[in-house]
Amino acid sequence: MLRKINVGKRILSANDEFALENSRLLADHKLLCFNMISSPGSGKTTILARTITELKASLRIGVIEGDIKTDLDSQRIRRTNAPAVQIETGGACHLSAAQVAGALANLPIAELDLVFIENVGNLVCPSAFQLGENAKVVVLSTAEGDDKPAKYPGSFANAKALIVNKIDLLDIPGLLDFNIERVRTDARNLNKDIRIFPLSAKTGSGFAAWCDWLGESVLRGR
Repeated sequence: MLRKINVGKRILSANDEFALENSRLLADHKLLCFNMISSPGSGKTTILARTITELKASLRIGVIEGDIKTDLDSQRIRRTNAPAVQIETGGACHLSAAQVAGALANLPIAELDLVFIENVGNLVCPSAFQLGENAKVVVLSTAEGDDKPAKYPGSFANAKALIVNKIDLLDIPGLLDFNIERVRTDARNLNKDIRIFPLSAKTGSGFAAWCDWLGESVLRGR
């Protein structure tokens, strides 16, 4: 007799087991973890580097970097003197909980307050895989267009926070056709509780609200 095996379900089940172990490890160390998701080029690494620099006096931050190839992003994070572990997926469009487990073992988690997972640049696959994080943060740059919450609802519906990056480009007349109010409306139609932070990782505009929220989140999580 032939048996039908749902391979997709078994893969997700195995991933969820690792995610649960990651969650327990983070909880044991009273360590907050955010899974950052976006399209390639939205500015995730630049946001993280500036966040680490802005908060270095109050929060100890570590980063897990996910890319298909190279360790360029982890090099940028280490230049801020924050610990970073690189994961090269070799082609996979998202990180797995097992990969994150290995990366956590190579971070000094007992000495940290907050861990960011910078997922592979993709607005589809990463949203479907739990990694053991406390919450997801989705990043949208103004250069990508204001239709992304409507086109990729899964990423925005499951996020605790939305960063709208590169708002400095909106000051250049005629450069972009981007309606930030449309983004707010579409994101909140999917997730009424999502926190939205318009900012520029280049100029620092809007960063105070984002950093304040991170500090408050760490305190609440302890």
